[in-house]
Amino acid sequence: MGSRKKLLLGNWKMHKLRKDVPAFMESLLANIGDKNSWSQKLNFGFGVPATLFDVALSTTKNTGVKILAQNCHFEEQGAFTGELSCAMLQECGLHGSIIGHSERRQYYAETNTYVGKKWNSLALKGLLPVICVGESKIEREQNKTFDVVRQQIDDALLQVSEDARKCEFVIAYEPVWAIGTGLTATPEMAQDVHKFIRNELSKHFGATRSGTISILYGGSMNAANAKELLAMPDIDGGLIGGASLKPDEFAKIIKAAL
Repeated sequence: MGSRKKLLLGNWKMHKLRKDVPAFMESLLANIGDKNSWSQKLNFGFGVPATLFDVALSTTKNTGVKILAQNCHFEEQGAFTGELSCAMLQECGLHGSIIGHSERRQYYAETNTYVGKKWNSLALKGLLPVICVGESKIEREQNKTFDVVRQQIDDALLQVSEDARKCEFVIAYEPVWAIGTGLTATPEMAQDVHKFIRNELSKHFGATRSGTISILYGGSMNAANAKELLAMPDIDGGLIGGASLKPDEFAKIIKAAL
């Protein structure tokens, strides 16, 4: 396991209004205690909509909770209506951004190349890239899981400069067929892919470095299955959708990770 702390990231997607955030954070933090009780073993945070950046940051100040964006643009500035640059995210005080989520790949034609460019831009701004990879149900049924995931990583890395490669990043494996469907990969199925990803990363970064990179599981992790999934040697945490919207549910996952 080495130096890998568990990492739990909630992905709020297009949920919650500003008025919802203070009560959520207050309830969650009351449930898990101050950071002295968990910060040695665990980091956690939330990818929130842009309208919530400031309120999420202010309600978590000095608590150890990380606040991230759910997407970014790779250019520093320009005529990209509706987009946010990494400089803008950095200026807001965010910790990083989720990139390449399967929903963005599916609905907004996000390519591996774009994901790599975003990874590069985030890293060079000192922000944490959380890079999502994973296969669809058809790809899983055709036994293409490893090919798809390898391609997603390799194509993205073509866009990542030497300097950006030295920066910290996180991979989130999300079997697309297990997101919001109620289907979950068994812990063993998830572990197989996580181990494969770590081996792929060792080809690019060497075995020592790949042993320090957090690989999160992003396929419907919840309070009921978290402990079993997190017990696997290469599952270092979770990228959690639905279960991150309820403070008591997310607190149970944190406790399972501890």
